Parts: sequence; structure tokens; C-alpha cells
Amino acid sequence: MHMDHIRSIIKDDGIIFLTYGGVLSQTLISGMIEALEKEAENSDLKMGIANNIFTIFIELTQNMMNYSGKYEDNDKITSDGLIVVAKESNENQENYLIHSNNIVSKDDKENLEMKLKEVVSLDKDELKKRYRQLRREGKDKHSLGAGIGFYEIAKRCDKIEYHFDAIDENKFYFNLNITIITKD
Repeated sequence: MHMDHIRSIIKDDGIIFLTYGGVLSQTLISGMIEALEKEAENSDLKMGIANNIFTIFIELTQNMMNYSGKYEDNDKITSDGLIVVAKESNENQENYLIHSNNIVSKDDKENLEMKLKEVVSLDKDELKKRYRQLRREGKDKHSLGAGIGFYEIAKRCDKIEYHFDAIDENKFYFNLNITIITKD
């Protein structure tokens, strides 16, 4: 999601529920979830859709914290990222969009890309089956492998798009766009 897309959502009477760019922390994420909950309540958002948005938001912010860590001068790790939660209406449906953007290393890019290729290649039944298998095995359970988190996201959305933009040979922007579609 680029700034032009955000502007078009606003222009077309869409809603930006939340946008944040900067250093992430658990406290900040908790505050953002609280803001999203209030926004969902004010918008009379159905509980199932709201839960999907919250779960995806949490998975994405955790992913951003795990992969965008960098060391400051005092050897303290900080995590930067951009996250946007929006709603756009077209014809008979509303789309809820969750976008994240953060910087990842070349190794992390390769690991993320491998996991995401597998996740997006599966249909809903295959996703559920693979998710249950991973949970039973305990592999990648919210580890830096990001495996089970991407399955959790995929189970709760209608579309996942991702791409990596090179910053240099060792760093990449990781863009992840999640869409939840609801019919009126």
C-alpha cells in the first residue's frame, strides 16, 4: 500500500482506522490494539471481522518487531515499521486492509519469502490442514521462523500480497498487504 492508495481510500470515503510509522514496542502495540477495539466498536464492526483484524494486526506487529530489529549506539535493539489498518468500500463489499512495511536483512528476506510462497500457494482447506500439522509438531510456533503466524494470518484473510524492495545488497523493504473482504 503506497501513500497514493491511502489517499484514494480517504478520497473514496474509506476509513483509515490506524496508521503508525516508527519504533515499535509492546506497550505501543497494546495501545494501538485498544484504539482499534474502540474504532471497531464505534463502527459496529462484526465480532468475527474485528477478531480477524486484531489477530492479523498482532501477528504483523510481532513480525515487524522480530525482523526489523536494529542496534542503536548503546547496543539496545529497536524495531521500526509502518502499519496501516483501513477500510475501503466498493459496490457490494467492504474491504479491510492491513498493511505492514519494515526493513529486513537478506537472510530474513529469503526465509520470509520461502514461508510466504508456501502459504499463498495453499487453498483454505490445505491451509487449515497445514496449520493443524504445524501446531501439533510445535515447529515455528511464534518463533523467528514466522511459519505459524503467516498461516494464522492466511486463515483469517482473503488475500495476501507481499513484495521486497532492495535498499542495498543486504537490506530490503518487506511490504505485506492483507485483505479481508466482507459482503454487504
